[in-house]
Amino acid sequence: MLSWALTFLVIALIAAALGFGGIAGTAAGIAKIVFFLFLVFFVISLIMGRRGPVV
Repeated sequence: MLSWALTFLVIALIAAALGFGGIAGTAAGIAKIVFFLFLVFFVISLIMGRRGPVV
């Protein structure tokens, strides 16, 4: 999921450099959403991994 966020970030940077402001803004917004989803899932997996075995 982090790779998707980085991909959209690169698309946003390239679009911004070429002058496509709308596409750059949309790609940056998608990258931000995907990155925060990655962080949420990462924290959940850390919490679930630290619990002891369920008996």
